[in-house]
Amino acid sequence: MLGPLLLWLRRELSQLIPNHRVVRLLPQWLPTQLGTVILRPGYARCGIAASVLVVLVVTAGCHRWAPKLPFIPPGPPRPQPIEVPVSNPTTIPPVPPDFLWEQIVDSIDDYFRIDYESPVRRTATFWQPGTLETFPEISGTMLEPWRGEASRGYQRVQSTIQTIRRTATVEVAPVEAGYALSIKVVKEQEDVDQSQFAAAGAAAQRHDGALIENSEQVRQMPITLGWFEIGRDTDLERRIMADILGRITGVDKAPPVF
Repeated sequence: MLGPLLLWLRRELSQLIPNHRVVRLLPQWLPTQLGTVILRPGYARCGIAASVLVVLVVTAGCHRWAPKLPFIPPGPPRPQPIEVPVSNPTTIPPVPPDFLWEQIVDSIDDYFRIDYESPVRRTATFWQPGTLETFPEISGTMLEPWRGEASRGYQRVQSTIQTIRRTATVEVAPVEAGYALSIKVVKEQEDVDQSQFAAAGAAAQRHDGALIENSEQVRQMPITLGWFEIGRDTDLERRIMADILGRITGVDKAPPVF
């Protein structure tokens, strides 16, 4: 790259400046035919500036600025937090029942619409367990990352290629150590009479000469026959449980990852 660049500079200056003389501008370690630039006495300063520019470009090369590293404070490294999975069901320490139920409702409301709730309460003679049920919610697909009722990975892919809905049920029972909290999220898949893009025809016409009156229009979309259970979403159960425990104990939950 250095040789052709200097030869081009020499040729351009020779055409621009007639009645020239030879001046040595570049370092002595360069070959004579490359380091000799033809200049006119009145334009020696211009030639020196051009030569300095060429030297700077060559010495700089393909330099790349190093990225700015984050500041690391002195001292021993800080231990990384360890994520401990929560159990389901789990035991919650004694707290006021109204406060506990408000945190449960507030957490479930982030994922589902509540259908029925019976708060845990204490009467004059006994404790009444609490129950909460939600409406079935069609799960979000991979094109809807803002919806959190479907976890990342397999759960999100399954909700994309199939029509999946989820229903949550929460049960709270008073125990000696506090409360026993149980969360159950059931997954159901839509049952249809035919595939949406089936190769078979949606209707067939008779060709034996009989007159058939068909007042119904040829439908294009499949008809929902019902829903059948395909299991539980344990990932979402753990996320809701961790959220409720964090609200009660004052520990911030980790941000969701899709």
